[in-house]
Amino acid sequence: MLPQAEIDFNRIAEAIDYLKNNYLAQPSLDAVATHVNMSPTHFQKMFTAWAGISPKDFTQYISIQHAKLKLRKEQATLFDATEAVGLSSTSRLHDMFIKIEGMSPAEYKNGGQNLNIHYYFAKTIFGKLIIANTEKGICYIAFYENENIAFALLQKYFPRAVFNKFLKEADESILDVFGNNFKSVQEIKLHVRGTAFQLKVWEALLTIPTGDMCTYGNIANVIDAPKAARAVGTAIGSNPVAYLIPCHRVIQASGIFGGYMWGPKRKTAILGWEAAQLELTNK
Repeated sequence: MLPQAEIDFNRIAEAIDYLKNNYLAQPSLDAVATHVNMSPTHFQKMFTAWAGISPKDFTQYISIQHAKLKLRKEQATLFDATEAVGLSSTSRLHDMFIKIEGMSPAEYKNGGQNLNIHYYFAKTIFGKLIIANTEKGICYIAFYENENIAFALLQKYFPRAVFNKFLKEADESILDVFGNNFKSVQEIKLHVRGTAFQLKVWEALLTIPTGDMCTYGNIANVIDAPKAARAVGTAIGSNPVAYLIPCHRVIQASGIFGGYMWGPKRKTAILGWEAAQLELTNK
């Protein structure tokens, strides 16, 4: 039997997916509650506790994000603050500066040979995570449904590494980015494995402000490869660090949210939640 928190998130994700697909009609509370087989009162209470705002306000945030992207989709770039490597100062995570330190060619070629990787499982408001790190920093984060499959995918990513499971609690500095203590986050270092092109794309993703979105073409322009939107999409799809490298903030030029390695419902939930939390923080 699933834990209650997981059941609640599944219902919220289902509701958000419904809101995303029907936002133009601005569905009523009763309509959304019926879709997830809940009473309007119970659904309103559960959703507001999760997002901090009502389902109606959440729908408005989704609508606004679509409108904002369409209004500026002809711009060459949406990044006005790319002077530094890291998150924009306008971001909700402006106190967190993420540094990418690519693996050496030998480490990349050898599939993580001689790397000692510690991993553990954690729970967030968007579902369960597997988090792995080397002595240099976080090397892998992914949402998962099954622990055994999650670990198998981690092993596949680093086929020759040595793995050790942490039995302690998750690193609070990482989980803070999923809550209201984001200003306490000082620095989270990443030790990611990728080609030079992938690292460049992932670095560009770090400049997308929280609560904002951009297109694959925007990222291609940022890295001075305007004709490489397709290659950018492939690199984004290879992102090994969920959420911290915010590939969820990249959507199609049409305004459609599009796919996500860890599920389109989760992507919509994250985008809407980020926009809502940013607004609450700025009030």
